[in-house]
Amino acid sequence: MLLVLMTSACASVSSGSTQPSGGDDDDADAGPPQYGGKMIYGLEAETTNGWCLPEGQLAIAGIQVARTIYDTLTVPDGDGGFDPFLAESITPSPDYTQWMIHLRQGITFHDGTPLDATVVKNNIDAFWGKYPARASVLFQFVLGDIQETRVADPLTVVVTTKRPWASFPSFLYSSGRFGISAQAQLDDVENCGKNMIGTGPFQLKEWRVNDHLTVTRNENYWRKDKDGNQLPYLDEIEFRPIPDQQQRVNGLKSREIDAFHISSNTGALSIDEMRGLDEAEQVNMVESEDDAEVGFLMFNTTEPPFDNPLARRAAALAVRRELSNEILSKGIATLANGPFAPGSIGYVEDTGFETDDQAEARRLVDQYEQETGKPLEFTITSDPTPELQQLVALNREDFESVGMKVRVTTLEQSALIQTAIEKKYQALTFRNYPGLDPDNLYVWWYGTANPVNFMGFDDPEVNRLLDEGRENPDPTARQQIYADLNRQLAKQNYMLWASWTIWAIPMQPEFHGVVGAQPPDYSKSPYTGLALGHDMAFMWKEQ
Repeated sequence: MLLVLMTSACASVSSGSTQPSGGDDDDADAGPPQYGGKMIYGLEAETTNGWCLPEGQLAIAGIQVARTIYDTLTVPDGDGGFDPFLAESITPSPDYTQWMIHLRQGITFHDGTPLDATVVKNNIDAFWGKYPARASVLFQFVLGDIQETRVADPLTVVVTTKRPWASFPSFLYSSGRFGISAQAQLDDVENCGKNMIGTGPFQLKEWRVNDHLTVTRNENYWRKDKDGNQLPYLDEIEFRPIPDQQQRVNGLKSREIDAFHISSNTGALSIDEMRGLDEAEQVNMVESEDDAEVGFLMFNTTEPPFDNPLARRAAALAVRRELSNEILSKGIATLANGPFAPGSIGYVEDTGFETDDQAEARRLVDQYEQETGKPLEFTITSDPTPELQQLVALNREDFESVGMKVRVTTLEQSALIQTAIEKKYQALTFRNYPGLDPDNLYVWWYGTANPVNFMGFDDPEVNRLLDEGRENPDPTARQQIYADLNRQLAKQNYMLWASWTIWAIPMQPEFHGVVGAQPPDYSKSPYTGLALGHDMAFMWKEQ
C-alpha cells in the first residue's frame, strides 16, 4: 500500500409515515425501511471551492454531497453499464456520433422550475465550456469531443460528437460530478458555488464552511423505491467535514456522528477496527472493493528528476510495498499493479509493473547521477492525514536507503488538487481512477494540452490506445486495448501504483440502506461500488 429507463409519477409522503419498502438494505434483519430521522455524516474533507459543478474540483467528499443535492442524466448499474436516470432514454446513431437524450417528464428543481431540454442543454454547454455565464476549468477537456448541442423538442437534447464515442453515456455521469443544476444556479455569477439548486433527494438548508452543511428532504422528489414508495426516507442530513480519520472513528463510537466514509488508503486499521465492531453489532458497516480506485504516487514528468525514466524506475523499485502494507494495514489492502482493479475492463494479472528491488534501485540511482551530474532528489507533496503521513514516512525511508534525497510537504485536499493541476510538484500522493468505463480516464492521460494530465507526459502509444478505446464499441476489442494500455503505463512508471482501495460506510446500528447507485426502474441490479459515494435517497433510520 502506498501514499495515498422508466418514468415514475411523484407522490408526497409525510415524514411521519413508517415502513415503506424498497432500496437495497444492507441488513436483511432490520425489516422494511422507515421514514423520518436525521443523520450526521462525517466527511474526510471540506469542499472549500463549492459546488458550481461545471467549474468544480470535487474529490470524494464533494461528490458525496453533490449526489445528495443533484441528479445526473445517467447512473452506473451492477451489470457494468450506464442506465438513464434524469434521462428517460439515451439513443445513439448507428455510428455513435449523435446522441438523443430524452428527459423524464414532470421533474422539477428545488426552486420549482421544470427540468427541460433547454436547462439540460445549458448544463452540458456549461460543463463543455460553451456557456457564457460559466468558465469550465476541467470538463471542457473531458468533453472536448462534443461538436454541437441542440434542443430538438421541450424534453429532448441532441449531442453531436466529432467522432464515434461509444461510451458517451458514462460521461453523463462522470463519477457523479455531472449533476444537473437549475438555471438560477448556472446564471449566478457571484454565488454559483453556494447557491445549490438541483433535482436531488435533498435540498440545501445551510452551509457554514468548515463546520457543517445541512440538507432537508425534497418532498417533491421524482423517484420512488421498488415498491412504489416515495424517496428519500430521511428528513435531514448534516454533513460535517472531519479531516482527521481517528476523530471520525471516535465520533462514531461516542455517537457524535452517525456515519462516515472511509478508505483503506488512509484508514485500513480503522476499517479493521470497524469490522470488529460490526461483528459485535455495535456498528452497521457496508464495505466494497468493487470498481476500486487506486492509490498511487504520481510523478511530474515535465521537470527533473522525473522527466527522466531512470528516476521513475528507481523510485518504483525502491519501495517495499509488501512490508509497508503489512506494517501499516495488516496486509488488508490489495497491492495494485496498475489503474484497473480486478473485474474492470483492462485488468491484467501481470502488467509488468516492477517494485521491491532495492539493489536494482540503488544501481539506477548511481546511473542517474553519473549521466546527469546531479543528485536524485525530490519533494513528496501529500495531504496531512496522519495515516497517510505514516506511509509517506516509510516510503521516504525506502527512497533514502537507496541514495535518494527526499523532502515532504503537506497540503489540504483542495490545495493538493490545485497543485496537481498547476504541476507545481515533483511527486504527489493521489487516489483516483474508480472502475466504471476506462474511457473516462482519457483526459487524465492523453497528451499535454489539458490540465488534468497531472503527470504531464505525452506518450504516443498511450494516446493511440486511448483513441482506439474511445472509438471502438466492441467489448472484446476494448478489453484488449485497455490491457495494452495498462502494460504501457507500467512500463513507463509515470505512476507508482500502491493499492486498490476498499471503501466502507460504518454507521450507527439503527441506520441502513447503503447502495452505490440504483437505476430507477429496478430492472438492473444496483451498482455496488462505493468509491464515488452512495445514494443517500435510500438511507433510513429505525425509529
